Amino acid sequence: MLLDLQLDARPDRYEERARTLVEAGSGGLFTFEGPHDVLLPLAAVAGRVDTDLMTNVAIALPRSPMHLAHAAWDLQLMSRGRFRLGLGSQIRPHIEKRYGATWSAPAARMREIVLAVRAILTSWQDGSPLEFRGEYTRHTLMPPTFVPGPNPYGPPPVLLGALGPVMTRTAAEVADGLLVMPFHSHRHFRERTLPAVAQGMKRAGRTEFPLYPQVIVAMGRSTDELAAASTGVRGLLAFYGSTPAYRPVLDIEGRGELQPELNALSKSGDIMKMFDRISEPLLETLAVRGTPEDCAFEIKRRFADVSDRVCCYFPGYDPPVDQVAALAAALR
Repeated sequence: MLLDLQLDARPDRYEERARTLVEAGSGGLFTFEGPHDVLLPLAAVAGRVDTDLMTNVAIALPRSPMHLAHAAWDLQLMSRGRFRLGLGSQIRPHIEKRYGATWSAPAARMREIVLAVRAILTSWQDGSPLEFRGEYTRHTLMPPTFVPGPNPYGPPPVLLGALGPVMTRTAAEVADGLLVMPFHSHRHFRERTLPAVAQGMKRAGRTEFPLYPQVIVAMGRSTDELAAASTGVRGLLAFYGSTPAYRPVLDIEGRGELQPELNALSKSGDIMKMFDRISEPLLETLAVRGTPEDCAFEIKRRFADVSDRVCCYFPGYDPPVDQVAALAAALR
């Protein structure tokens, strides 16, 4: 399996960090929509490091499909054909209160955004008229002045991130791949995600559909390293677990009652109690923990039969580069 890693650095250190991760054995780098822009880091390193690049994810609902298409076309060219556009919907409070955008019918809108981006890219690639008319967006004007022309590397794949069955089914029906939400368990992936993927593939008449699993990892060799990594992972799991939309993952593990409790603690600001509510068994159910070799073994146990690459997160801690290299080597 190939290891994809987050390009997690300050804007003035993107290239340095990218080179470090690639030299450690990363097969690809991804960005997410966090404290920094999701597209600029990839533009900063595209063509400067020999690796795959991906947004994971760019929040699509506040953006125009035209903006997304232009960014994807340019990054595909700059990376010499090694870019994947990963899109996601986010949850309602973030869309309305953080982005100041409108929220409605997320799966239906994401379906249209994926199809609209692809229609724009196809129009540029083969010169066909742009005629996309959807319920939520339409694109019917493309004067020659605004056409970048065919991309020598072809249009980039458009992936969709999902957790729930409707969005997962939508991804398998219209996208070029599924970014599996990192907050999941082995049971949830097998019993909920894969059946929804199969339904979407059947609707689209597909026989193949790429999956891109994502894993939260607590990695270390010493007791102190594992303790520090586990603290960071507990924080992310508690944050995800407090979100009502993510409760089905806890439900399938018999811990659904934890979601409203975590949500209440998040609103009261009692962060340490949130961390404490993520027990040892729950941590190892929702994440992967151990030495680099242990983590690689568990990741392959969960996903080797469905994917040849995995995205790994190290929340709240920075594992030594030699351990990242060991994880990459063990996965390969």
